[in-house]
Amino acid sequence: MRRLKLLLPFLAVVLLTLSAIGVVVAQDDDVLNILYWQAPSTMNNYLSGGTKETDASSLVWEPLARYDENGVMVPWLVTEIPTVENGGVSEDLTTITWTLLEGLLWSDGTPVTADDVVFTWQYCTDPAGGCAQLTKFDSVTSVEAVDAQTVKITFANPKPFPYTAFVGQESPILQKAQFADCLGANAAACTDQNFNPIGTGPYMVEEFRANDVITYVANPNYRFAADGKPYFKRVVLKGGGDAESAARAVLETGEADYAWNLQVLPTILQQMEMAGVGKLVVAYGTSVERIQLNQTNPDPALGENRSVLLDDGSNAHPFLLVPEIYKAMSMAIDRGVIAAQVYGPAGVPTCNLLPAPPVYASTNNDGCLVQDIAGANALLDGAGIVDSDGDGVREYNGIPLRILYQTSTNAVRQANQALVKQWWSEIGIETELRNIDASVFFGSDPASPDTFGKFYADVQMYTNNFSGTDPESYMGQWACDEDPGPDNNWLGSNISRWCNEEYEALIAQMAQTGILEERGAIAIQMNDLIVQSGAMIPLIHRGDVSAISLTLEGVRMNTWDAEPWNIADWKRAGS
Repeated sequence: MRRLKLLLPFLAVVLLTLSAIGVVVAQDDDVLNILYWQAPSTMNNYLSGGTKETDASSLVWEPLARYDENGVMVPWLVTEIPTVENGGVSEDLTTITWTLLEGLLWSDGTPVTADDVVFTWQYCTDPAGGCAQLTKFDSVTSVEAVDAQTVKITFANPKPFPYTAFVGQESPILQKAQFADCLGANAAACTDQNFNPIGTGPYMVEEFRANDVITYVANPNYRFAADGKPYFKRVVLKGGGDAESAARAVLETGEADYAWNLQVLPTILQQMEMAGVGKLVVAYGTSVERIQLNQTNPDPALGENRSVLLDDGSNAHPFLLVPEIYKAMSMAIDRGVIAAQVYGPAGVPTCNLLPAPPVYASTNNDGCLVQDIAGANALLDGAGIVDSDGDGVREYNGIPLRILYQTSTNAVRQANQALVKQWWSEIGIETELRNIDASVFFGSDPASPDTFGKFYADVQMYTNNFSGTDPESYMGQWACDEDPGPDNNWLGSNISRWCNEEYEALIAQMAQTGILEERGAIAIQMNDLIVQSGAMIPLIHRGDVSAISLTLEGVRMNTWDAEPWNIADWKRAGS
């Protein structure tokens, strides 16, 4: 024993030295350590629009079908993808019928039935529930259990692309027995259910600590358990901290196996990767770093109407709806500099909300790719928006152009903010910068004043995307009735509170159009309306960047669905 005690310090030094020179220290074969520096605040992604919640839930909850790493739709809890050809989609395109796999069990050992699917629809569409994924069920008039294994969805009109409800991790299946008492206004109060959901996925929640740590254990009733899946018996998803620390834990020290969403300056990531302990994985999908412009007034003096879209428009933003102002703000930004200095190989300049797939990508806004400070100043001067008192800040109708610009806390976004602030100062707009802990900013606490859904600022920056390759549901998030407010616990998806009648008509048109090229043309019109009307300023088409340990195999980076979508296949290298 004495000899062992003498050896311990020596062994510790050896381990540290091996790590320092790039030799991977063996991880626990049974435990997978994942870092999400934006900590999940709930396991229920129906009550949060955040990617962190969607990804966290994907280990437990599953949809009927999902998208693989190439954006191809694949059956998940069903026997096949319904089509007109195989009889699963009616010839008039008004119904789609799904058939559940035989013998499918919840993690508590009870059978999954069509009633659970029906209930999930009822849960999300309850008007008092504030479901964050409501657009997934647009045009759905009924969801019926034909029998225990068969679900029939009926649409209000022909649905050329009927793969929205229950497709992709944003609309997984809930267990009716667990959530039966959580409908409507009771949804947010069901803490035990929201933190410890029963699912069909490879893992179950052992312990959930909001905004901190989630511990999962293997689901004994997982349908592939007999095949030795999942490989890892336990998963520890640690939230919080910052992106740089998460990257270092995987790329340099080997303390973790996987680090998500590494918004870290590219030079720093490249230096870390040279340690030889982990590697970066990058994939491009639909993620766009953008600046949302609040269409409503965030003045605290408005009380309960602060940042709330009112029908009479009485609390419109005092100057951000003025075309010359929002156009000048976009013109002043050098997206090329942001991409090169802040994002490196993980970002390219964009002028669109919808950058991919190619059939949906507009070229009508490409003028924003060239910075034009002089043109922005001339535009404002021509509109009479000038600095009348010589303090360096222009005024509109006597109101100084001073804005509060908020985002989540990380080095990449703060570098981005600093550049934009400088450029806006050059056109007479004064900017106050604010950053908020990511777990709070992207959280769903209706009592917090700091969530991106509350939007208690003039502009805010973040990235968003959509699962799958068809943008109908995603673009539907900009519908007028999707605005967040106290009536839906601030969970609406139209964060800018932008409302446009022409856009509403395009939403309806998209829902009735089946030919891909025609859908692409409509999506481009929708994109152009959003961008050109000043609801948002696109900045960077972002590649999703994560880091994995060299001891980890089976990761298939996915931008079209939840990032850990195939976690059941992850395993320790050489096992």
